[in-house]
Amino acid sequence: MSAPPTSQVLTECVRSATAAPSLHNSQPWRFRFREAAVDVYADSQRRLHVLDPAGREQLISVGAAVFTLRLALRQAGFWSDVTLFPEPDEPDLVARVTPTTPARATSTVEALASAIPHRHTNRHPFAQAAVPAAVVEELRGAAYKEGAVLAATAPTGRDAILRMGRFADGWLQSRPGYHDELARWTRDRVRRQDGIPQSAAGPWDALEVLPTRDFSGLWPGLRRCEKFEPHPTILVLATAGDQRSDWVRAGQALQRVLLTATWKGLATTPISQPVEMPAVRCRLIDPQAALWVQMVLRIGYGTPAGRTPRRPLKDVLLST
Repeated sequence: MSAPPTSQVLTECVRSATAAPSLHNSQPWRFRFREAAVDVYADSQRRLHVLDPAGREQLISVGAAVFTLRLALRQAGFWSDVTLFPEPDEPDLVARVTPTTPARATSTVEALASAIPHRHTNRHPFAQAAVPAAVVEELRGAAYKEGAVLAATAPTGRDAILRMGRFADGWLQSRPGYHDELARWTRDRVRRQDGIPQSAAGPWDALEVLPTRDFSGLWPGLRRCEKFEPHPTILVLATAGDQRSDWVRAGQALQRVLLTATWKGLATTPISQPVEMPAVRCRLIDPQAALWVQMVLRIGYGTPAGRTPRRPLKDVLLST
């Protein structure tokens, strides 16, 4: 029998997992060591109840952290098994990640793991350069490995999705509590280690093509306006089901896609407004496809985006 990973190795793997993306950088996860395994929890105090009343996006975020944890363990030399919702009496316990047999890290594992600290949501304009079809196919393969479907949109589909996204953004802004919730995750960032700092907010799209989050009311006069690419590359991530386990799988697929894109030199922007309005979400894909859209993703070539803060391990790693 080989030795299990040490507590120091597990701790560093959890540290890597905290670099996963989350809605408004809410970082809605917690971790606990259970013998040689790591339990991953959803932190109910960090759910965005206006944007995410069902907790779908929170579980996508936690799923992204689960994938990052798996990847970090794989780089450390261990395969791992994942059990979703292992304790029925603990609904916030999303996954149990258990290291198993030793395994040498492959070049792909090393490349994906090296992308973890460099993956950042980029809310700035991208170059007007096409993403090669071969790279898009690699991203599709990354989603498929995690049990999800990633579809590239044709120009007419892209324009329709962006139009629906702009409509959904307006609907969201009119909802009671929306601006208070947005303010919770964007104001007073000086001493906090979560949320969206002003430097990560990005400019407003002068062409009004992309449904960008409007932070202008939070930093009056400080948000500039720039021309974004008029024909962005838009991908749609979907799953065969729409249960809690599907949302976690979608998060794992999303993070594999994002890290693969980062490895390939691409900038990425998850666009969540279209999936935050139920009436729009159900129109994003052909009902005959029997798929549920979980996220819309913009990809392209852009200048590097700055990192957003992360909470220290003492705030996310629970005592045993």
